[in-house]
Amino acid sequence: MSITRCNSEIQSRGITETDSNLCKETNTFIRANTNTIKTICGLAGEPTAGGLTKSLQPFSIVVCSLKNQGARRPHCDYRGQARTRRIAIRCEDGFPVHFGRDIVHFEN
Repeated sequence: MSITRCNSEIQSRGITETDSNLCKETNTFIRANTNTIKTICGLAGEPTAGGLTKSLQPFSIVVCSLKNQGARRPHCDYRGQARTRRIAIRCEDGFPVHFGRDIVHFEN
């Protein structure tokens, strides 16, 4: 995933706001393989607020932000931005199921 692939990835995966044809405001892609992300649900993560688990190490991510607010699929137009952040995900039965947020300030 690269910052220039936001439009094509979001379109090919059919990502929209839940139960609608509206373009999703923001979508984040984690640049890591599934097994690496899964370790956050175990020894490479720690519980945090909201039922999320935060990574102990930073990850490379691409944040895709909608440029044309209120647009409907297939006219979604995104701007990508590369970041390195710790991440917070929701885990169920030891598996990652939802990206919660990226963490800018490292808490102790």
